[in-house]
Amino acid sequence: MSNSRQRTMVNSHVISAPPQAVYDLVADVTRWPTIFAPSLYILPLELAEHAERFQLWALVNGQVKTWVSRRTLDSQQLRISFAQEHTQPPFVSMGGEWEFHSLPGNRAEVVLTHHFRTIDGESLDAVTAAVDHNSEQELTALGRLGQLGHPIDDVVLSFEDTVHLDGAAADAYRFVYRSDEWPQRLSHVSRVVLHEEPPGVQDMEMDTLTADGSTHTTRSIRLCFAAERIVYKQLVPPALLFGHSGGWTFTDGADGALVTARHTVAINPAAISEILGRNRTLADARKFLRTALGANSRATLAHAGAYAQSRTRSPSGESRGMNITPHV
Repeated sequence: MSNSRQRTMVNSHVISAPPQAVYDLVADVTRWPTIFAPSLYILPLELAEHAERFQLWALVNGQVKTWVSRRTLDSQQLRISFAQEHTQPPFVSMGGEWEFHSLPGNRAEVVLTHHFRTIDGESLDAVTAAVDHNSEQELTALGRLGQLGHPIDDVVLSFEDTVHLDGAAADAYRFVYRSDEWPQRLSHVSRVVLHEEPPGVQDMEMDTLTADGSTHTTRSIRLCFAAERIVYKQLVPPALLFGHSGGWTFTDGADGALVTARHTVAINPAAISEILGRNRTLADARKFLRTALGANSRATLAHAGAYAQSRTRSPSGESRGMNITPHV
């Protein structure tokens, strides 16, 4: 385009961790929604040792955007290059690379470069600000996790519960989708404020009751794929966590629905003593989170099953759901 504008941006950060360890954090794209604040959801499309393709949903200037990216990973040179397959306005093109350089003292310099082209100069300035903001957030998150001194698998963990439900998957989906009705249906939820714009993208604020009777407020972005999947990202995680993302999947089996609730969390070790008590360890935190989050998910699944079963016995209309079509 003759009136397009282009720019190259470089953001860097020095991290007190080995370059290979920091490279590994960036290379595992499935963890991005938990460790990177802008990232909401990753849908793997092609994953290989040195090349991959995935769809990413992320917050850009406060709005949910999605695109498909290709990456080339070089674990020997500690370099990851990336490019968007199909850009959306105001982008004409977007690509870049991560580089991880060794510094004295077992430290790493992480250099994140973006090169992009936009449709006009006004768009270029807005995009530059958004790219700079998200890049700094990502580099800060890498530093926070990389410098903990713990193996990453001790800090970032995933777990899931799968339950067989009587009834249709579409009805179980509707129960989870209509979270605005949870205060009347779930004993551990006292308040939900739900906004959906555009269709399939939900901004949800929720108050839940903890075991000691106190109230905990969370805010999440949820992406709803009709009757199949709902994924979420907590925008402000509790003090014990650096990040929390997860999702629900719904499938029909021969004799009912199978629903899986999955969580991925990144633990803040510095908060363990304050939240769980003195002398508690990362192992205690992992056990606590598995128990507490799993219990809430199973309670929701049980109520979703009862709802789906009641709809099977006495249907009251079609299940409602919104759809997001992947841009591939």
